[in-house]
Amino acid sequence: MSAVLLDTGPIVASLDRSDPHHEWVMQRFASIRGRLLTTGAVVTEAAFFLQDIRGGMERLVDLIDTLSVETWNCFDLGGLRAAERLMAGFADTPMDFADATLVLAAEHYGIGDIATLDQRGFRTFRYGRNKSFRLLLQEN
Repeated sequence: MSAVLLDTGPIVASLDRSDPHHEWVMQRFASIRGRLLTTGAVVTEAAFFLQDIRGGMERLVDLIDTLSVETWNCFDLGGLRAAERLMAGFADTPMDFADATLVLAAEHYGIGDIATLDQRGFRTFRYGRNKSFRLLLQEN
């Protein structure tokens, strides 16, 4: 079964009806198939963006549970150092911590398919030995 990385933007947009990308994400989310993976940094970032939404954290946890999203731990010292190096290397784009952890997860799992709203970043970022990401939400 194929796997898909899940970024913060689609998570937040799917849970926040006032998000300008809500309808667009919901239409495209339905076509995504495969095992869903994200990182602890993405979950943390999504929780921050949803904190002012009534029931935001509960919705986030329910989404992770309902979709059986696997969460990769990126908070050990090795992961933090690797993220730091990546962020420094992509300073011109720029790359935030959650993005860096997704790139590291892509390398770790060998996954290039990603559900993201960050086209600029993930069309620039590379994983593995200079592999490009495939932006699933933008394909349809």
